[in-house]
Amino acid sequence: MLKATYWGWERTDDINRRAFAHSVCAIALIDGRQAGFARASGDRAVFARISDVIVWPEHRGKGIGKALVQALLDHPELSSVSTWMLNTSDAHGLYACFGFQPVTGGNEMRLDRPPVGA
Repeated sequence: MLKATYWGWERTDDINRRAFAHSVCAIALIDGRQAGFARASGDRAVFARISDVIVWPEHRGKGIGKALVQALLDHPELSSVSTWMLNTSDAHGLYACFGFQPVTGGNEMRLDRPPVGA
């Protein structure tokens, strides 16, 4: 499913595996079958970044995305995290209900560079 997204289509399976291994991951299951996925990366102490929130198309609109985000925010390994970040082009409403706001103060900076071997 991630390879079908606008943000994950260039990633290899190896890159995804490494990203997942260094993240707290949450999955949604319906009748034992995966219906969604999300992860949080960071230092697990003061900073975390939510990434790769995806719900399978046939299960969208059922609150699964919200449940995945809530599972990460409530995860015991992330309980001391005070700064949460994420990037989205199309799901602002999902994150706004948790209190996320667009960064406009000029403090956030970003470096985008091509992956090695690309």
